[in-house]
Amino acid sequence: MFKSTAGKFAKVNIGTPDLSKLSLSQFTTAGVLTNPGISIFGGVLPSGIIRAGVSIGPPAALPGLTLPFSLEVSGISNFIGVTNQIGAYNCTGASIFNGTQTTNGVNTVNAASIFNGVVTVNGATAINGATNINGTLTVTGLATFTLVAAPFKQFDILHPSKTGYRLRHACIEGPEIGVYFRGKSKTDMINLPDYWKDLVHEDTITVNLTPIGQNQNLYVEYIKDNLIKVGGGAIIQGEKQFNYHYTVFGERKDVDKLVPEYEGIEITHQGGAE
Repeated sequence: MFKSTAGKFAKVNIGTPDLSKLSLSQFTTAGVLTNPGISIFGGVLPSGIIRAGVSIGPPAALPGLTLPFSLEVSGISNFIGVTNQIGAYNCTGASIFNGTQTTNGVNTVNAASIFNGVVTVNGATAINGATNINGTLTVTGLATFTLVAAPFKQFDILHPSKTGYRLRHACIEGPEIGVYFRGKSKTDMINLPDYWKDLVHEDTITVNLTPIGQNQNLYVEYIKDNLIKVGGGAIIQGEKQFNYHYTVFGERKDVDKLVPEYEGIEITHQGGAE
């Protein structure tokens, strides 16, 4: 065995494992290793090519001892500069990013994530757990949601006619998943959009009629085949005439009916096509 308190070597090659040190508790002193060249620790590198000044491969196979990790750090690790990771990143504890995090590939999060800085995602992001956003979420592209639960829903835009102001409206709420169609007519027939026959339950359609000008005794004769027949009208110069506003409401049939009241204090998902 070679021992020295100090030395300078061009190359040190250690081949035989020292089985007398099988746990961290048996290492009682720490020294200093300075190497201006390339250092290789562990077994054969997976790539077979030295890619860095310090290359760490999987540990050598020792009889009766399982060492699955190539590098294990029990304390705090500081990385100053760019950190490139090729492969999976598994984090069983908290992962805190106080700066900018850029993800160019798929980012799968199965637990809670907290971001105190800017998060830029250029690829797909799959979130299988809960996501809490305490600040503002801005989406410049298309956002698709199966279910949105909020105390109220609103839109907020730059004011179209007042410089330095914004315009804010809120959505009306109701115990159904409904749609509406409105307009103005001078005939006794209201033609509903073609897609209503596949979108709306016909027996849920309701109609509001508001005469323009004089009273016309307007009423709905029937609703059939995507048409609304309006009765009444005013006799002007011997002819029956119509002139009115209308609003038509209907309940969608392409999704499950909304259950307005349900038991429990937590939000329950509801949705999907029938």
